[in-house]
Amino acid sequence: MSDPTSLQMVASKALGGAEYWFRRFSLALAEHGAPTEVAIRRASGLDGLDFGPLTVHRLPFRTTWDPVSRHAVTTLIRRIRPDIVQTYMGRATRLTHLPRHGGTIHLARLGGYYALGPYRHAHGWIGNTKALCDWMIHQGLPAARVYHIYNFADQARPVAPARVVELRLSRGIPDDAWVMVTLGRFVPFKGHTHLVSALARLPQTIAGRPLRLIMLGDGPLSAPLRRQAIQSGQDPRIVWAGWQSDPAPYLQMADLVVFPSLDAEPFGNVILDAWTWGKPLVTTSFRGAREVARHGEDAWCVPCEDAVALANGIQDTLADPTLMFKIAERGHERAEREFSRAAILSQYLELYRRLADDGGWR
Repeated sequence: MSDPTSLQMVASKALGGAEYWFRRFSLALAEHGAPTEVAIRRASGLDGLDFGPLTVHRLPFRTTWDPVSRHAVTTLIRRIRPDIVQTYMGRATRLTHLPRHGGTIHLARLGGYYALGPYRHAHGWIGNTKALCDWMIHQGLPAARVYHIYNFADQARPVAPARVVELRLSRGIPDDAWVMVTLGRFVPFKGHTHLVSALARLPQTIAGRPLRLIMLGDGPLSAPLRRQAIQSGQDPRIVWAGWQSDPAPYLQMADLVVFPSLDAEPFGNVILDAWTWGKPLVTTSFRGAREVARHGEDAWCVPCEDAVALANGIQDTLADPTLMFKIAERGHERAEREFSRAAILSQYLELYRRLADDGGWR
């Protein structure tokens, strides 16, 4: 049975977790051989990334009410006539209006608890957590057309050890330092202010080794976070690495992945990043973590917005090699068993086939 054709569309200007997932998922479809094209915002952050063999359509996506943008979306869909149009975030979704029985099925993929007004006209909705799907149904979306599919964990692709050594040297990280890595946009719900506060509560050394925190990301809170680090005396212990299209060298270098998000975090791909790379994880117990992480088994979980608890969790984990090994090993096992690319992609393609073949969305 041939796979349905799909058009994946996102209108974001900046890069973040949703945009990286969009690229990762679209490339996975292409690598599987599923006929896929993508539409992105012209001159956006995504526009500078490599989409490999995928046909990339660069649309205006200027505003949700812009007639030029809406015409560009409508014209593209009519021209390529995909079986499935999957939109991400509000702007691409609002600009996509397809007839109920016109042949092409519109799926809106949600990765957060957004106001549902801009999404209700879609034919179906995909949520990346069970809790999010339950919430959508509670908000009035028809349960028969709400579909739960988790994100997948990308396979770890180790780099040459010499490259990691060179990177460590260029970043001024001592050979004996504990390396903690956090990934995410510098926005309030990612909780970075609490992580910097937690770092200030940690001793200079743990088990005789100094600490270094690598902050992978950027965003509106970049300047305030740097001021906080300077004022608290932690700036010398922080490496501000910025956005990295390929975080592999940093994840390979990491002794510990720290994820300090607030409860507003719906899922958190960083959990999967840590597990895929076989790294121990200290995470706050935000919504997504409560659904997928198991405290003391595959992660060490602490309350949200609690710098003291976060510091204690980091210190207790780094001071216990047995714990570090156990949660890293079990997290890696879960990534391979439950969140592999093959497992999640098969769920998407099964849904696409069902909707395209028998009109199961009606």
